Amino acid sequence: MTVQITLSEIEMLAPNARISYLDAFLASQSVLAQYDISLTPLRLAHFMAQVLHECAGLTVQFENLNYSPARLVKVWPRRFLPKGPLDPATYAHSPEKLANMVYGGRLGNTDPGDGFKYRGRGLLQLTGKDSYHDATEILRLLNAQSPDFVQEPDLVFSAAWCVEVAAAAWFTRGCNEFADQDLIRSVTKRINGGLIGLAEREEWLKRTKQVWL
Repeated sequence: MTVQITLSEIEMLAPNARISYLDAFLASQSVLAQYDISLTPLRLAHFMAQVLHECAGLTVQFENLNYSPARLVKVWPRRFLPKGPLDPATYAHSPEKLANMVYGGRLGNTDPGDGFKYRGRGLLQLTGKDSYHDATEILRLLNAQSPDFVQEPDLVFSAAWCVEVAAAAWFTRGCNEFADQDLIRSVTKRINGGLIGLAEREEWLKRTKQVWL
Protein backbone atom coordinates (compact mmCIF):
# COMPACT_ATOMS: atom_id res chain seq x y z
CA MET A 1 0.00 0.00 0.00
CA THR A 2 1.48 3.32 -1.08
CA VAL A 3 0.93 6.72 0.50
CA GLN A 4 -1.51 8.93 -1.42
CA ILE A 5 -1.06 12.69 -1.67
CA THR A 6 -4.16 14.86 -1.38
CA LEU A 7 -4.77 18.38 -2.59
CA SER A 8 -5.41 19.61 0.95
CA GLU A 9 -2.05 18.24 2.13
CA ILE A 10 -0.15 20.01 -0.63
CA GLU A 11 -2.03 23.27 -0.13
CA MET A 12 -1.35 23.10 3.61
CA LEU A 13 2.39 22.92 2.93
CA ALA A 14 2.44 25.19 -0.12
CA PRO A 15 -0.49 27.64 -0.06
CA ASN A 16 0.95 29.64 -2.97
CA ALA A 17 1.70 26.63 -5.16
CA ARG A 18 1.35 26.96 -8.91
CA ILE A 19 -1.77 25.32 -10.30
CA SER A 20 0.38 23.40 -12.79
CA TYR A 21 2.37 21.83 -9.95
CA LEU A 22 -0.78 20.96 -8.00
CA ASP A 23 -2.28 19.32 -11.08
CA ALA A 24 0.97 17.46 -11.72
CA PHE A 25 1.09 15.89 -8.27
CA LEU A 26 -2.55 14.87 -8.26
CA ALA A 27 -2.08 13.20 -11.66
CA SER A 28 1.18 11.48 -10.71
CA GLN A 29 0.37 9.22 -7.78
CA SER A 30 1.39 6.23 -9.91
CA VAL A 31 4.70 7.90 -10.77
CA LEU A 32 5.64 8.31 -7.12
CA ALA A 33 4.76 4.66 -6.58
CA GLN A 34 6.72 3.56 -9.65
CA TYR A 35 9.91 5.08 -8.24
CA ASP A 36 9.17 3.70 -4.74
CA ILE A 37 8.92 7.18 -3.23
CA SER A 38 5.42 6.77 -1.85
CA LEU A 39 6.24 3.28 -0.59
CA THR A 40 6.68 4.70 2.93
CA PRO A 41 5.62 7.93 4.66
CA LEU A 42 9.25 8.72 5.53
CA ARG A 43 10.41 8.51 1.91
CA LEU A 44 7.57 10.75 0.79
CA ALA A 45 8.29 13.25 3.56
CA HIS A 46 11.95 13.50 2.55
CA PHE A 47 11.15 13.77 -1.15
CA MET A 48 8.59 16.51 -0.62
CA ALA A 49 10.87 18.41 1.76
CA GLN A 50 13.56 18.60 -0.92
CA VAL A 51 11.04 19.54 -3.60
CA LEU A 52 9.45 22.25 -1.47
CA HIS A 53 12.84 23.76 -0.75
CA GLU A 54 14.18 23.57 -4.30
CA CYS A 55 11.15 25.20 -5.91
CA ALA A 56 10.26 27.54 -3.04
CA GLY A 57 7.00 26.00 -1.97
CA LEU A 58 6.01 24.91 -5.49
CA THR A 59 6.21 28.47 -6.83
CA VAL A 60 9.43 28.45 -8.88
CA GLN A 61 9.71 26.90 -12.33
CA PHE A 62 13.26 27.91 -13.19
CA GLU A 63 16.28 29.54 -11.61
CA ASN A 64 16.12 33.24 -12.45
CA LEU A 65 19.62 34.20 -11.21
CA ASN A 66 18.64 37.87 -11.03
CA TYR A 67 20.90 38.49 -8.04
CA SER A 68 22.10 41.64 -6.33
CA PRO A 69 25.84 42.05 -5.71
CA ALA A 70 25.37 41.13 -2.04
CA ARG A 71 23.45 37.97 -2.95
CA LEU A 72 26.15 36.92 -5.42
CA VAL A 73 28.79 37.14 -2.72
CA LYS A 74 26.64 35.09 -0.36
CA VAL A 75 25.83 32.33 -2.86
CA TRP A 76 29.28 32.09 -4.48
CA PRO A 77 31.76 33.48 -1.93
CA ARG A 78 34.75 31.84 -3.61
CA ARG A 79 33.96 33.35 -6.98
CA PHE A 80 33.27 36.97 -6.03
CA LEU A 81 35.15 39.66 -4.13
CA PRO A 82 36.35 39.92 -1.44
CA LYS A 83 37.30 36.21 -1.30
CA GLY A 84 37.06 35.48 -5.01
CA PRO A 85 38.49 37.13 -8.14
CA LEU A 86 35.30 38.47 -9.74
CA ASP A 87 33.55 41.80 -9.23
CA PRO A 88 29.92 41.02 -8.30
CA ALA A 89 28.72 44.28 -9.84
CA THR A 90 29.69 42.91 -13.25
CA TYR A 91 27.24 40.01 -12.95
CA ALA A 92 24.49 41.54 -10.80
CA HIS A 93 21.00 41.50 -12.34
CA SER A 94 22.37 39.75 -15.45
CA PRO A 95 20.90 36.23 -15.28
CA GLU A 96 22.15 34.97 -18.63
CA LYS A 97 25.67 36.28 -18.16
CA LEU A 98 25.81 34.90 -14.63
CA ALA A 99 24.50 31.46 -15.60
CA ASN A 100 27.00 31.11 -18.42
CA MET A 101 29.81 32.04 -16.06
CA VAL A 102 28.93 29.82 -13.09
CA TYR A 103 27.68 26.82 -15.06
CA GLY A 104 29.63 27.09 -18.31
CA GLY A 105 32.30 24.48 -18.98
CA ARG A 106 30.97 22.01 -16.42
CA LEU A 107 27.92 19.82 -15.72
CA GLY A 108 28.03 18.82 -19.38
CA ASN A 109 27.70 22.42 -20.56
CA THR A 110 30.15 22.59 -23.45
CA ASP A 111 28.61 24.98 -25.98
CA PRO A 112 28.31 28.76 -25.65
CA GLY A 113 25.09 29.62 -23.84
CA ASP A 114 24.64 26.17 -22.30
CA GLY A 115 25.00 27.52 -18.77
CA PHE A 116 21.87 29.62 -19.14
CA LYS A 117 20.01 27.16 -21.37
CA TYR A 118 20.40 24.39 -18.80
CA ARG A 119 20.02 26.44 -15.62
CA GLY A 120 17.96 25.00 -12.78
CA ARG A 121 14.41 23.96 -13.65
CA GLY A 122 11.54 22.02 -12.19
CA LEU A 123 10.73 20.47 -8.84
CA LEU A 124 14.34 19.60 -8.00
CA GLN A 125 15.93 22.38 -10.07
CA LEU A 126 17.64 20.08 -12.57
CA THR A 127 20.86 21.85 -13.60
CA GLY A 128 23.39 21.23 -16.38
CA LYS A 129 23.11 19.54 -19.77
CA ASP A 130 24.27 16.22 -18.31
CA SER A 131 21.28 16.18 -15.96
CA TYR A 132 18.86 16.95 -18.78
CA HIS A 133 20.42 14.17 -20.86
CA ASP A 134 20.20 11.75 -17.94
CA ALA A 135 16.54 12.59 -17.41
CA THR A 136 15.85 11.85 -21.06
CA GLU A 137 17.64 8.51 -20.94
CA ILE A 138 16.03 7.37 -17.69
CA LEU A 139 12.48 8.23 -18.70
CA ARG A 140 12.89 6.63 -22.13
CA LEU A 141 13.78 3.33 -20.49
CA LEU A 142 10.17 3.23 -19.33
CA ASN A 143 8.52 5.18 -22.11
CA ALA A 144 10.11 5.51 -25.53
CA GLN A 145 7.83 8.47 -26.25
CA SER A 146 9.27 10.57 -23.42
CA PRO A 147 10.60 13.92 -24.66
CA ASP A 148 14.19 14.91 -25.25
CA PHE A 149 14.78 17.36 -22.42
CA VAL A 150 18.08 18.47 -23.92
CA GLN A 151 16.19 19.74 -26.94
CA GLU A 152 13.18 21.00 -24.96
CA PRO A 153 14.48 21.94 -21.49
CA ASP A 154 11.34 23.82 -20.42
CA LEU A 155 9.40 20.54 -20.39
CA VAL A 156 11.25 19.74 -17.16
CA PHE A 157 8.83 22.01 -15.28
CA SER A 158 5.73 21.16 -17.32
CA ALA A 159 2.72 19.63 -15.59
CA ALA A 160 3.06 16.56 -17.79
CA TRP A 161 6.65 15.73 -16.84
CA CYS A 162 7.84 17.62 -13.76
CA VAL A 163 6.99 14.95 -11.19
CA GLU A 164 8.48 12.09 -13.19
CA VAL A 165 11.69 14.01 -13.92
CA ALA A 166 12.12 14.76 -10.21
CA ALA A 167 11.18 11.22 -9.16
CA ALA A 168 13.62 9.65 -11.61
CA ALA A 169 16.46 11.90 -10.45
CA TRP A 170 15.65 11.08 -6.82
CA PHE A 171 15.55 7.34 -7.49
CA THR A 172 18.72 7.08 -9.57
CA ARG A 173 20.71 9.11 -7.04
CA GLY A 174 19.86 6.60 -4.32
CA CYS A 175 17.83 9.02 -2.21
CA ASN A 176 15.24 6.45 -1.14
CA GLU A 177 17.83 4.52 0.83
CA PHE A 178 19.06 7.63 2.63
CA ALA A 179 15.49 8.68 3.36
CA ASP A 180 14.86 5.27 4.93
CA GLN A 181 17.63 6.08 7.40
CA ASP A 182 16.30 9.63 7.92
CA LEU A 183 19.64 11.07 6.75
CA ILE A 184 18.74 14.51 5.45
CA ARG A 185 22.36 15.58 5.02
CA SER A 186 23.02 12.62 2.71
CA VAL A 187 19.81 13.24 0.79
CA THR A 188 20.68 16.91 0.40
CA LYS A 189 24.14 16.13 -0.95
CA ARG A 190 22.58 13.90 -3.60
CA ILE A 191 20.11 16.57 -4.64
CA ASN A 192 22.13 19.74 -4.19
CA GLY A 193 25.69 18.50 -4.63
CA GLY A 194 26.47 20.09 -1.27
CA LEU A 195 24.62 21.26 1.80
CA ILE A 196 23.31 24.61 0.60
CA GLY A 197 20.06 25.47 2.36
CA LEU A 198 20.34 22.58 4.83
CA ALA A 199 18.65 24.47 7.67
CA GLU A 200 15.69 25.37 5.46
CA ARG A 201 15.45 21.79 4.18
CA GLU A 202 15.37 20.56 7.77
CA GLU A 203 12.48 22.91 8.51
CA TRP A 204 10.61 21.64 5.48
CA LEU A 205 11.21 18.07 6.63
CA LYS A 206 9.71 18.83 10.03
CA ARG A 207 6.61 20.12 8.27
CA THR A 208 6.30 17.22 5.82
CA LYS A 209 6.73 14.72 8.64
CA GLN A 210 3.82 16.36 10.44
CA VAL A 211 1.69 15.70 7.38
CA TRP A 212 2.71 12.16 6.45
CA LEU A 213 4.17 10.52 9.55
